[in-house]
Amino acid sequence: MTIQSFIPPKRILMGPGPSDISPQVLQALSRPTVGHLDPLFINMMDELKQLLKYAFQTDNEFTIAVSAPGSAGMEACFVNLVEPGDKVIVCRNGVFGDRMRENVIRAGGSAVIVDDNWGEAVSIDKVESALKAHPDTKILAFVHAETSTGAQSDAKVLGKLAKQYGVLTIVDTVTSLAGIPLKVDEWQLDAVYSGSQKCLSCVPGLSPVTFSPLAIEKIQSRRTPVQSWFLDQSLVLGYWSGNDKRSYHHTAPVNSLYALHESLVMLKNEGLENTWKRHQEMHNKLKNGLDKLGFEFVVEPEIRLPQLNTILVPQGIDDARVRGQLLNQYNLEIGAGLGDLAGKAWRIGLMGYGARNENVSLCLRALEEVMVL
Repeated sequence: MTIQSFIPPKRILMGPGPSDISPQVLQALSRPTVGHLDPLFINMMDELKQLLKYAFQTDNEFTIAVSAPGSAGMEACFVNLVEPGDKVIVCRNGVFGDRMRENVIRAGGSAVIVDDNWGEAVSIDKVESALKAHPDTKILAFVHAETSTGAQSDAKVLGKLAKQYGVLTIVDTVTSLAGIPLKVDEWQLDAVYSGSQKCLSCVPGLSPVTFSPLAIEKIQSRRTPVQSWFLDQSLVLGYWSGNDKRSYHHTAPVNSLYALHESLVMLKNEGLENTWKRHQEMHNKLKNGLDKLGFEFVVEPEIRLPQLNTILVPQGIDDARVRGQLLNQYNLEIGAGLGDLAGKAWRIGLMGYGARNENVSLCLRALEEVMVL
């Protein structure tokens, strides 16, 4: 068998991630590789930290990119902050809340589940009731933007509630970072993780994370070692420290970090508020077009994510057929439903560089043409 170079077609990525990558970011990815302890690369890492602080809206000194995808960022937060026996309240209103529960259990913690229906926001009242019923809780964990449904929860209020009851927060912002307002310091969030491939429009495989001073204090006062050597942030801290004598921890994904740096430079140049506004404007255009085509949204308007639009598959329509035709005839990818929404919904992403007028227009036209076939 002869195996040749893999050359993929040019897809328009409008699913739940990865998102379209800008030509500037792809170009950055192809720049010459340098050593991961090269002084020039170390300087770039320092710039990357500053840019991530801007994206997260934080002054946290420990703000880095984990050399692995968002799921590793999630695990890094849990394995560092959860010790055996720690009680953690986990909010579950979709797939990724349940993954949080799995992480608590695997770290030896005790998970108290606060359940809400798929497509709904995390209930503030239910969380407060759980905090009252479990005064020995150490951590509150929740998803800011639930990728499986397109629902947004109130991270500001949940962060305030956690501080009121003296617990730390672990927050999933994989789909929210750079797509909707996220203010880590103002909202008093402690351990926050995201992904490079969503609204940052970077290559998959990196996970921006930020830890508050309180979270770092918890890590440094652990009674037991972190169960993961690679994700032990007390070891990684020496690698990302701001000096020329960094300790060797692992070989960083050099070119991928070039790409993340470039995507964050583009974010800074556009301005966070302008980026948030652009996502909302593109959502409004998509929503108006979908309304005209007769589609129904899963999530109510007040908690609907502009960057991830979940719509119901109309009665009598073959979910897989439509997605297949969009992919094969239009080079357009939209996402299938997950979990409770499998086969019942489509997820249309408007993330980062993908949140553009031409993408919205193509998606609406293609959907209209395919639906009548």
